[in-house]
Amino acid sequence: MNILKILIMSLIIVGTGIPFSAVAMTPQEKGLAIAVEDDKRDNGFKDYKADAIMILKNRHGDESARHLRFKTLEVQGDGDKNLTVFDKPRDIKKTAFLNFTHSLGDDDQWLYLPALKRVKRISSSNKSGPFVGSEFAYEDITSQEVKKYTYKWLRDEEYQGHKTFVVEQIPAYENSGYTRRVVWIDANEYRTLKVDFYDRKDSLLKTLSYKGYQKYLNQYWYPDEMYMVNHQTGKSTLLSWKNYTFQTGLTDKHFNKNSLKRAH
Repeated sequence: MNILKILIMSLIIVGTGIPFSAVAMTPQEKGLAIAVEDDKRDNGFKDYKADAIMILKNRHGDESARHLRFKTLEVQGDGDKNLTVFDKPRDIKKTAFLNFTHSLGDDDQWLYLPALKRVKRISSSNKSGPFVGSEFAYEDITSQEVKKYTYKWLRDEEYQGHKTFVVEQIPAYENSGYTRRVVWIDANEYRTLKVDFYDRKDSLLKTLSYKGYQKYLNQYWYPDEMYMVNHQTGKSTLLSWKNYTFQTGLTDKHFNKNSLKRAH
Protein backbone atom coordinates (compact mmCIF):
# COMPACT_ATOMS: atom_id res chain seq x y z
CA MET A 1 0.00 0.00 0.00
CA ASN A 2 1.59 3.30 -1.03
CA ILE A 3 1.74 6.41 1.10
CA LEU A 4 -1.13 8.15 -0.73
CA LYS A 5 -3.47 5.23 -0.05
CA ILE A 6 -2.31 5.16 3.57
CA LEU A 7 -3.05 8.88 3.88
CA ILE A 8 -6.57 8.47 2.44
CA MET A 9 -7.23 5.48 4.71
CA SER A 10 -6.00 7.28 7.82
CA LEU A 11 -8.19 10.30 7.06
CA ILE A 12 -11.21 8.05 6.67
CA ILE A 13 -10.42 6.15 9.87
CA VAL A 14 -9.93 9.30 11.96
CA GLY A 15 -12.89 11.09 10.39
CA THR A 16 -15.27 8.25 11.18
CA GLY A 17 -13.87 7.49 14.60
CA ILE A 18 -13.05 3.92 13.61
CA PRO A 19 -10.01 2.69 15.59
CA PHE A 20 -6.99 1.48 13.64
CA SER A 21 -7.40 -1.91 15.32
CA ALA A 22 -10.76 -2.37 13.59
CA VAL A 23 -9.28 -2.07 10.09
CA ALA A 24 -7.48 -4.96 8.39
CA MET A 25 -3.94 -3.63 8.01
CA THR A 26 -0.52 -5.21 8.19
CA PRO A 27 1.77 -4.00 11.01
CA GLN A 28 3.74 -2.06 8.39
CA GLU A 29 0.62 -0.38 6.97
CA LYS A 30 -0.68 0.46 10.42
CA GLY A 31 2.68 1.88 11.49
CA LEU A 32 2.79 4.11 8.42
CA ALA A 33 -0.83 5.19 8.87
CA ILE A 34 -0.06 6.28 12.46
CA ALA A 35 2.97 8.25 11.24
CA VAL A 36 0.92 9.95 8.51
CA GLU A 37 -1.79 10.96 10.97
CA ASP A 38 0.80 12.20 13.45
CA ASP A 39 2.41 14.32 10.73
CA LYS A 40 -0.95 15.67 9.53
CA ARG A 41 -1.84 16.95 12.99
CA ASP A 42 1.36 18.99 13.15
CA ASN A 43 0.91 20.68 9.79
CA GLY A 44 -0.16 24.30 9.33
CA PHE A 45 1.57 26.08 12.23
CA LYS A 46 3.56 28.22 9.73
CA ASP A 47 6.36 29.22 12.10
CA TYR A 48 7.28 29.54 15.75
CA LYS A 49 9.93 30.80 18.14
CA ALA A 50 10.88 29.38 21.53
CA ASP A 51 13.51 29.71 24.24
CA ALA A 52 15.17 26.78 25.95
CA ILE A 53 17.64 25.85 28.66
CA MET A 54 19.80 22.81 28.04
CA ILE A 55 21.09 21.04 31.16
CA LEU A 56 23.96 18.62 30.51
CA LYS A 57 24.79 16.09 33.20
CA ASN A 58 27.75 13.71 33.18
CA ARG A 59 27.87 10.25 34.71
CA HIS A 60 29.07 11.72 38.05
CA GLY A 61 26.11 14.08 38.28
CA ASP A 62 28.01 17.29 37.43
CA GLU A 63 25.80 19.74 35.55
CA SER A 64 26.30 22.59 33.10
CA ALA A 65 23.64 24.83 31.55
CA ARG A 66 23.24 26.38 28.12
CA HIS A 67 20.66 28.98 27.07
CA LEU A 68 19.40 29.00 23.51
CA ARG A 69 16.81 30.41 21.14
CA PHE A 70 15.03 28.37 18.52
CA LYS A 71 13.17 29.36 15.34
CA THR A 72 11.27 27.09 12.97
CA LEU A 73 9.73 27.75 9.56
CA GLU A 74 7.29 25.30 8.02
CA VAL A 75 8.06 24.53 4.36
CA GLN A 76 5.28 23.29 2.12
CA GLY A 77 6.25 20.08 0.32
CA ASP A 78 9.48 19.62 2.25
CA GLY A 79 10.86 19.48 5.78
CA ASP A 80 11.05 22.41 8.19
CA LYS A 81 13.85 24.97 8.45
CA ASN A 82 15.33 25.50 11.94
CA LEU A 83 17.73 28.02 13.41
CA THR A 84 19.23 27.56 16.88
CA VAL A 85 21.30 30.29 18.56
CA PHE A 86 23.17 29.89 21.88
CA ASP A 87 23.28 32.87 24.28
CA LYS A 88 25.02 31.40 27.34
CA PRO A 89 27.57 30.49 28.63
CA ARG A 90 30.28 32.75 27.26
CA ASP A 91 32.32 29.97 25.65
CA ILE A 92 29.42 28.97 23.40
CA LYS A 93 27.69 32.36 23.01
CA LYS A 94 26.76 33.23 19.40
CA THR A 95 27.23 29.65 18.23
CA ALA A 96 24.40 29.05 15.76
CA PHE A 97 23.03 25.99 13.98
CA LEU A 98 20.96 26.03 10.78
CA ASN A 99 19.09 22.99 9.52
CA PHE A 100 17.05 22.39 6.38
CA THR A 101 15.19 19.10 6.76
CA HIS A 102 14.22 17.36 3.54
CA SER A 103 11.48 14.79 3.05
CA LEU A 104 13.86 12.69 0.98
CA GLY A 105 17.64 12.72 0.82
CA ASP A 106 20.18 14.21 3.19
CA ASP A 107 19.34 17.26 5.27
CA ASP A 108 21.42 20.42 4.87
CA GLN A 109 23.08 21.57 8.10
CA TRP A 110 25.51 24.37 8.96
CA LEU A 111 27.20 25.42 12.20
CA TYR A 112 28.51 28.93 12.86
CA LEU A 113 31.52 28.96 15.18
CA PRO A 114 32.12 32.50 16.49
CA ALA A 115 35.69 31.76 17.63
CA LEU A 116 36.59 30.98 14.02
CA LYS A 117 34.11 33.48 12.53
CA ARG A 118 33.18 30.95 9.92
CA VAL A 119 30.24 28.79 8.86
CA LYS A 120 30.97 25.07 8.77
CA ARG A 121 28.84 22.70 6.75
CA ILE A 122 28.04 19.45 8.56
CA SER A 123 28.51 16.46 6.30
CA SER A 124 25.85 13.78 6.14
CA SER A 125 28.31 11.28 7.65
CA ASN A 126 28.60 13.37 10.85
CA LYS A 127 24.91 13.73 11.68
CA SER A 128 25.01 10.89 14.17
CA GLY A 129 27.50 12.92 16.22
CA PRO A 130 26.55 14.86 19.39
CA PHE A 131 24.90 18.24 19.00
CA VAL A 132 27.23 20.73 20.77
CA GLY A 133 28.29 18.12 23.32
CA SER A 134 24.77 17.08 24.36
CA GLU A 135 23.16 13.63 24.29
CA PHE A 136 21.07 14.78 21.31
CA ALA A 137 22.57 13.91 17.94
CA TYR A 138 22.29 16.28 15.00
CA GLU A 139 19.74 13.93 13.45
CA ASP A 140 17.58 14.05 16.61
CA ILE A 141 16.90 17.77 16.37
CA THR A 142 15.58 17.88 12.81
CA SER A 143 11.91 17.63 11.92
CA GLN A 144 10.89 14.00 11.62
CA GLU A 145 9.52 13.65 8.09
CA VAL A 146 7.38 10.61 7.29
CA LYS A 147 9.47 9.44 4.34
CA LYS A 148 12.65 9.36 6.42
CA TYR A 149 11.60 6.05 8.02
CA THR A 150 9.92 2.77 7.35
CA TYR A 151 7.38 1.76 9.99
CA LYS A 152 6.02 -1.21 11.84
CA TRP A 153 3.29 -1.12 14.48
CA LEU A 154 4.39 -3.37 17.34
CA ARG A 155 1.52 -3.19 19.84
CA ASP A 156 -0.92 -0.98 21.74
CA GLU A 157 -0.13 -0.49 25.41
CA GLU A 158 -0.73 1.70 28.43
CA TYR A 159 2.12 4.09 29.18
CA GLN A 160 1.94 6.51 32.12
CA GLY A 161 -1.83 6.48 32.05
CA HIS A 162 -2.10 6.96 28.29
CA LYS A 163 -3.26 4.55 25.64
CA THR A 164 -0.39 4.45 23.16
CA PHE A 165 0.67 3.03 19.84
CA VAL A 166 4.15 1.51 20.01
CA VAL A 167 5.77 1.85 16.58
CA GLU A 168 9.16 0.79 15.29
CA GLN A 169 10.81 3.29 12.95
CA ILE A 170 13.79 2.28 10.81
CA PRO A 171 15.80 5.12 9.22
CA ALA A 172 15.51 5.10 5.43
CA TYR A 173 18.43 7.51 5.04
CA GLU A 174 22.14 6.74 5.04
CA ASN A 175 24.56 7.57 7.84
CA SER A 176 22.04 7.34 10.68
CA GLY A 177 23.56 6.45 14.03
CA TYR A 178 20.58 4.18 14.73
CA THR A 179 19.37 0.85 13.45
CA ARG A 180 15.88 1.71 14.69
CA ARG A 181 13.76 3.78 17.04
CA VAL A 182 10.81 2.51 19.07
CA VAL A 183 8.27 5.26 19.69
CA TRP A 184 5.35 5.51 22.13
CA ILE A 185 2.63 7.74 20.63
CA ASP A 186 -0.47 8.83 22.52
CA ALA A 187 -3.41 7.23 20.70
CA ASN A 188 -5.78 10.15 21.28
CA GLU A 189 -3.70 13.26 20.62
CA TYR A 190 -0.77 11.72 18.72
CA ARG A 191 1.79 13.20 21.10
CA THR A 192 5.15 11.43 21.24
CA LEU A 193 5.72 10.34 24.83
CA LYS A 194 8.90 8.27 24.63
CA VAL A 195 11.51 7.17 22.10
CA ASP A 196 14.05 4.36 22.53
CA PHE A 197 17.08 4.64 20.24
CA TYR A 198 19.07 1.55 19.23
CA ASP A 199 22.68 1.90 18.06
CA ARG A 200 24.31 0.33 15.02
CA LYS A 201 24.81 -2.90 16.99
CA ASP A 202 21.06 -2.84 17.77
CA SER A 203 21.71 -2.29 21.49
CA LEU A 204 19.60 0.20 23.45
CA LEU A 205 21.56 3.46 23.36
CA LYS A 206 19.29 6.29 24.53
CA THR A 207 15.79 7.07 25.72
CA LEU A 208 14.03 10.37 25.09
CA SER A 209 11.06 11.27 27.32
CA TYR A 210 8.60 14.13 26.70
CA LYS A 211 6.72 15.86 29.52
CA GLY A 212 4.41 18.80 30.17
CA TYR A 213 2.66 19.07 26.83
CA GLN A 214 0.81 22.34 26.20
CA LYS A 215 -1.69 23.03 23.44
CA TYR A 216 -1.09 26.04 21.17
CA LEU A 217 -3.39 27.68 18.62
CA ASN A 218 -6.04 25.28 19.93
CA GLN A 219 -4.43 22.52 17.86
CA TYR A 220 -0.70 21.93 18.25
CA TRP A 221 0.86 20.08 21.18
CA TYR A 222 4.41 20.97 22.23
CA PRO A 223 6.32 19.71 25.28
CA ASP A 224 7.79 21.73 28.13
CA GLU A 225 10.56 19.18 28.64
CA MET A 226 12.56 16.71 26.57
CA TYR A 227 14.88 14.47 28.60
CA MET A 228 17.48 12.34 26.82
CA VAL A 229 19.34 9.64 28.78
CA ASN A 230 22.32 7.77 27.35
CA HIS A 231 22.18 4.28 28.88
CA GLN A 232 25.68 3.38 27.73
CA THR A 233 27.54 6.41 29.13
CA GLY A 234 25.32 7.48 32.03
CA LYS A 235 25.12 11.03 30.63
CA SER A 236 21.88 12.96 30.14
CA THR A 237 20.54 16.17 28.61
CA LEU A 238 17.39 18.01 29.67
CA LEU A 239 15.82 20.54 27.31
CA SER A 240 13.31 22.83 29.07
CA TRP A 241 11.22 24.92 26.68
CA LYS A 242 9.38 28.19 27.31
CA ASN A 243 8.02 31.27 25.53
CA TYR A 244 6.57 29.49 22.52
CA THR A 245 5.15 32.03 20.07
CA PHE A 246 3.53 31.03 16.79
CA GLN A 247 2.97 32.68 13.41
CA THR A 248 5.50 35.44 14.07
CA GLY A 249 6.10 36.27 10.41
CA LEU A 250 9.32 34.35 9.84
CA THR A 251 10.30 33.87 6.19
CA ASP A 252 13.07 32.21 4.19
CA LYS A 253 15.28 35.26 4.63
CA HIS A 254 15.59 34.41 8.34
CA PHE A 255 17.01 30.99 7.45
CA ASN A 256 20.17 31.21 5.36
CA LYS A 257 23.89 31.00 5.98
CA ASN A 258 24.17 34.78 6.41
CA SER A 259 21.49 34.65 9.11
CA LEU A 260 23.78 32.40 11.14
CA LYS A 261 26.16 35.32 11.65
CA ARG A 262 23.41 37.91 12.13
CA ALA A 263 21.20 35.97 14.54
CA HIS A 264 22.53 37.46 17.75
